[in-house]
Order: sequence, then structure tokens, then C-alpha cells
Amino acid sequence: MNNISPTTLKRTLSLKFVVFFGLTFMAPTTMYSTYGVAVTSTNGMIPTAYAIALVVMLFTAYSYAQLVKAFPNAGAAYTFTQKSISPHLGFIVGWTIILDYVFSPMISSLLNAITLNAMFPSVPMFVWIISFIVIITTVNILGIKLAANFNTILLILQILSIVLFMILSIKGLLAGKGAGTLFSTVPFYDSHIQLPTLLSIIPILCFSFLGFDAVTALSEETKEPTKTLPKAIYLVTFIGGIIFIVGSYFLQLIYPSFQSFKNPESAYIDIAMFIGGTIFTSIFNAIGLTAGFASAVASGTSASRILYAMGRENVLPKKIFGYLSPKYRTPVFNILIIGVIALSALFLNLTSAISLINFGALFAFFFVNLSVIAHYFIRNKQRSFKGTIQYLIIPVIGTALIGLLITKLDKHSLLLGGTWLLIGFIYLLNLTKMFRQLPPELGLEEAH
Repeated sequence: MNNISPTTLKRTLSLKFVVFFGLTFMAPTTMYSTYGVAVTSTNGMIPTAYAIALVVMLFTAYSYAQLVKAFPNAGAAYTFTQKSISPHLGFIVGWTIILDYVFSPMISSLLNAITLNAMFPSVPMFVWIISFIVIITTVNILGIKLAANFNTILLILQILSIVLFMILSIKGLLAGKGAGTLFSTVPFYDSHIQLPTLLSIIPILCFSFLGFDAVTALSEETKEPTKTLPKAIYLVTFIGGIIFIVGSYFLQLIYPSFQSFKNPESAYIDIAMFIGGTIFTSIFNAIGLTAGFASAVASGTSASRILYAMGRENVLPKKIFGYLSPKYRTPVFNILIIGVIALSALFLNLTSAISLINFGALFAFFFVNLSVIAHYFIRNKQRSFKGTIQYLIIPVIGTALIGLLITKLDKHSLLLGGTWLLIGFIYLLNLTKMFRQLPPELGLEEAH
């Protein structure tokens, strides 16, 4: 009889590393790269827009925190929906959320390549893209602990750059630059800005919060996941939100004439030059590159774990997607596949990829909120006064808020996301013999 234990994911991560992982996935400095587009689209009030996005995300973060207590598995939204509502619907949610994580490394590699190409125009773009992907793939293969340590260092650099930006902004404001004051209500409220205009930018800002959900994919590599992960989910969401609100407040104060940006996509470079000159701009760009590395490592880690969960259940071919390296205890084949997909940065349009990610995230968030109701309120009948608030009213609000944001997605997002959804539905029909059988389902004991 064979007594050799199967290779499993290894529980090595503490609360600190999980929080750092989530914040790294967020890449806090992306607040700068998205600021120009966001502020010119709304004509201001970006701190208020971030505050609204934070409130919306906290409702969904609450739902993630409740469900990870019940299902501490590596599949995140896929597992939650599968176990709470329906295996078929769980597959569709898993299929859709793959968009977020699998395409994120591609976006990071493309953005970094664009920056490096501008700095070193003699080096072709494809050299930067391929080099970037090789590095992040190697880091993820060598193990979760190495990836966590790598990301922690890069996150610290990002935080330091944000602190330096704040210091230079405060110094400039006190010297009369920009608005010439540290305190103003203008970034938070402007009577000339219409609410529909402000709400239209929220889906893009919600993209910045992706990270609180990514930590649930580390359930099987986290110590005491049912205690650690809920704390991490709230901390990542709240800390990220505060950074975005405060950071965008100072961005608008120090450079109130945002209408003058020549190129909104690179507006942060104009602001960096304005407050700190050439040296600070160079430092800013360099740390922006590290943010791309860190975010790509984090998103690649999450994507590989979700593919692993689906492969382990044989929803995707188990020999490939359900394989773990006995040496590194990582889903090597999945990491390599994600690296290959990231090579699409060589030819794929950035706008198309971001549209897919926005659709995938909001679609998954919608069903995670519904899963709380299905699992706790309907199936487990937790319908006391407290239970009704916790497991019906709060997730209903979360569902409604996410539903509103889905209606605010542009046609491009809906078309591309809907096409991906249709492909997944056709694959599910084939997998389940036209719904005559259930898709393969993971026994919870496998996950512990």
C-alpha cells in the first residue's frame, strides 16, 4: 500500500505577509498613473470618488470575510459561489475571475515596458516585456515565501515614495505652490460636478482595490486562515482606501490646474516634475517600475492558485492545472501558463485587457455578496435579528452597489467580458454534458 502523502500547499504565511501581499497586489502607486485620466474625466473630486469606492468595496470585503471563515480554500470567489449557490454558477464565476488575475501580470509587464522604453529608446519593447515576465515567473515558481518577501521589500519602496511625495507636496503648498493651502474642501466637493459624472469613474477606481479579494486565494498557505484572512481582508481594503483618498487629495491640491495636462495618462510625471524636479521624477519612475514587478508577482500568485483549485477538482485538466511541484510546493504549470499569457503584452491592446479585468472583478463581487445570503441566511437559517442584518441586509446592500457599478461599465467592457462569459458557458455545457451532470466538485477535506 502506498503511504506517500500527496503534495499540498504549505501554510507559512502570517497576517503581516498576507496584508503586505494584498497591498502589493493593489500597487498603491498606481493611484498616480490613473489620476490624470480620472481627474480629467470628472473635473475633480477624486478623493470623494475614492471614498465612495472604499464604501462600496467594504461591503464586498465584508462578504469575502464571512465566506472565507466557512470555506478556507484556495479558490476564492469560485469556491464561495460553488459551495454556497451552485457548482455550475461557481464555475462561471471562477471562469470570469480568471480574467482579473491572469491579465494583471500582462498589464504590469506592458506598463513597465512602456516606461523603460521611454527611458532607453534604443532597447526594443519586446526585450523589456520578455525579461520582466521571466523574472516574475521565476520568483513565483521558487515558492510563496520568497514571493512574499520579494513583495514586502517592493511594497516598502512604494510606501516610501508616497511619503516622499506627501512631504514634497506639503512643502510646496506651504511655499504657495498649487492651492497654497493644506486644507481645502474643493477636492472633496465641487457644486459644478454632477453625481452621474462622478459615479462613472468609480468602476475604474474599484480596479485599484483589487487585492483584498486576492488574499483569499492564499487560504491554504496561511496560518489559521479562518482568523487571519478576515482581518487581512479588512486591513487591506481600509489601508488601501486611506492611501488613495489622502494621496489624491494632495495630488489635486498641489496641481489644481489639471485641465492643463498635455497627456492625462502621464500626468503624474508632470506633477512629480512640478514638486520635485528631475531627481524626484527619476526616483518616482524607478519605484513605479518596482510596483509593476510587485503587482505582477502578487497577481500571478493568485491566478495560479485559482487555476490550481479548478484543476484539483478536474474542472480544468487535473494533470496540468492540479499539479504541484514536490520541491517548491507551487503550481508550476499554472505559473508558466500565466507567464505565456502575459506575453500577449507583445500585441494585446491595454484598453482591452483593463476592460476585461473590470468586468471580471465586478461580476465575481456580485456573486460573492449573494453567496453570503445563500450560505448563511438561506441554507444555515441564521435568521435572528443579528443574523438578518449580518447575512441578509449587509450583503443585499453590497449586491446592489456592485450591480449599480456594473451598469456604469462602458460598452467595451461589457462586450469583451460578455464574450469571455459566453466561451465559459459553452465549455461548461460540454463539461457537464448539457447540464445532465454536475461539474467535478472539491471535497472540503482536500483543502485542509
